[in-house]
Amino acid sequence: MKIQFNTDKNIAGNDRTAEYLSTMITESLERFSENITRVEVHLSDENSKKEGGDDKRCLLEARVEGMQPVAVTNHSDTIQKAVTGALDKLIVILDKTFERQRNH
Repeated sequence: MKIQFNTDKNIAGNDRTAEYLSTMITESLERFSENITRVEVHLSDENSKKEGGDDKRCLLEARVEGMQPVAVTNHSDTIQKAVTGALDKLIVILDKTFERQRNH
């Protein structure tokens, strides 16, 4: 499973952050790793330098073999919380999707 990061001009994308988030994503999606070819992570700060709650956005797009991509978005006050929330949503969708496939 390949993980690709994209950030807007307001989010500093550094190797340390990418490595930390990659580990978190890989561990969270480990049970789906045989089916997921790539996860695209889009991070943005919607308020730029202004203060405000829930202005960090994480969009996760999972490319699953033989299926259309699955995308989820989550907003929070920190990047880590935004990614965690998006991962939680993605896991729920993937669980439901693969459960439906098993039942057919």
